[in-house]
Amino acid sequence: MFSRRSFMGAGLAGTSALVFSSVWSQSAPNFGAPTLPAVGFRRMNLGSMEIIALNDGAVRRPLGEEFVPKVPLDNVKALLASQNLPTDYIDVPYTPFLLVNGNQRYLFDTGFADNGPPTTGKLLTNLAAAGFKPEDINNVVLSHYHGDHINGLRYKNGSLVYPNARVHVPSVEHAFWMDDARMAAAPQGMQGAFAGVRRALGNLSGDQLVKFEPGTEVAPGVTSIAAFGHTPGHTLFKMQSQGQSFAYVADITNVPSLFARAPDWAVLFDMNPEMARQSRRRIFDMLVKEKMMAGGFHFPFPAFGTIAPSGDGYQFNPVV
Repeated sequence: MFSRRSFMGAGLAGTSALVFSSVWSQSAPNFGAPTLPAVGFRRMNLGSMEIIALNDGAVRRPLGEEFVPKVPLDNVKALLASQNLPTDYIDVPYTPFLLVNGNQRYLFDTGFADNGPPTTGKLLTNLAAAGFKPEDINNVVLSHYHGDHINGLRYKNGSLVYPNARVHVPSVEHAFWMDDARMAAAPQGMQGAFAGVRRALGNLSGDQLVKFEPGTEVAPGVTSIAAFGHTPGHTLFKMQSQGQSFAYVADITNVPSLFARAPDWAVLFDMNPEMARQSRRRIFDMLVKEKMMAGGFHFPFPAFGTIAPSGDGYQFNPVV
C-alpha cells in the first residue's frame, strides 16, 4: 500500500497542471498545434461487447527537463529521435474508451469537457459521430482523479455532462483525495488538485457514486486491476467476452514512445515514481504474456494495439 508521505511530496507540479490549467498550451504555438484525427472514434469488437476509442483532443507541449525527471534531456531526445519523432515538443493525446455491453454503456475516464485547453474537449463530438448522446451513458468508470480524467464529468457551469450515469471510482483513490485533513496539509501547489476533485465529485448523490475495491469485478466482464503509483489508487480495467480480452491501461504510461520503451523512466505526473515504475513493468509483462490488446488514455490514436518486448522495455504497436 502507500503512505501519506510517499504521495504528498511527489508529482505536485504535474498534478496541479492537470486540474483546469491550460499551461501546456501557453508556449505551444511556437511549435504549431497538434494534429487531431480526422475521424475521432474507432470501434473494436470484443466477443459480444464493443469497445470504442473516443478522442478528446491533444495538447502539444514543449519538451523540457521537467517532463522526465532525473533523466538528462539529451537522453530523452535521443530516444525520440531513434523513433523518427520530434525532439522539441511532445504531443499528448487524450482518449477515453466506451464499452458497450447490451444496454449498459461504460465510459472509462472523461477528458476535459469545456474545462481544458482549446485543442481538447472533442469527446462529445466524437461520441455523437459514433452514434451516442451523453444521456446514453449510464456508467462512468474513473481510473484515477487527475484533472484530465475527471474534469469531463461536469461543464464549466457545474452541470453534469452525463446526467444518467453512475460514477464508479476506486475506493483507495477516492479516500486519498476526499480526505479533508490531507487536503489541509497539502502544499500550495497541490491545493488545486484537491479542489478539482471536490468540484467534479464532491456533491454526487449516494446512488450516483459507486466505490469499488481495486482488484474486484466492476461490472459483468469487467475486472479492475490495482496499478498504484501514478496516483495513490490508479486502477486499470480488464474486459473479457467470449474468450477475448482487452485491457484499458489508463496512465500506466504517459507517452509510450518514451515510457513504454524506457519503463523505468517516470513522467513528472507520477505521484510516486518508484511505485509507478513497478506497476508499469508488471502490467506490461502481463500484456505481453497474455498477448492482450490494450488501450491507453495517452496512446497515439486510435489508442489501442498490442505491446511487444523491445530491448529493456516495450513497444506499443497500434492497430491500423
